[in-house]
Amino acid sequence: MLKILFVCHGNICRSPMAEFVIRQMLEQRGIDNVLTESAGTSSEELGNPVHSGTARILRRLGIDYSGKRARQITKSDYDEFDLIIGLDSANIRNMERFWGDPQNKIRRLLLDRDVADPWYTGDFERTYADIREGCEKLVTTVMERIQ
Repeated sequence: MLKILFVCHGNICRSPMAEFVIRQMLEQRGIDNVLTESAGTSSEELGNPVHSGTARILRRLGIDYSGKRARQITKSDYDEFDLIIGLDSANIRNMERFWGDPQNKIRRLLLDRDVADPWYTGDFERTYADIREGCEKLVTTVMERIQ
């Protein structure tokens, strides 16, 4: 089983959106041997539910996110996950400082730019468009890896 961890700052907006959006994409393609989770680099939102803007988009897509609570990355996450996907450059730097990256597992979801942070922009639709674009490309990578 391939395990993917999505990481943003607080784990209430972008990383849970990516976790559940790609999960739906994989299910729609009949791929059931991939585990997706999300976490934050910060402890600021620990235990909090998904942000209402993210929740609104996930509900519109018919995605069940119930029970999701923000958590912070742990030392053991690096060994547990095969791919660790940061949503922006700051997340990448924080993860590299926390874990290093001896196995080259850490990468940014969008290769050419950061995923827009709706905490600052208020634009969850733009964030969703970025995440959808990145996850569609990641699904292709996943399918190549598991075949």
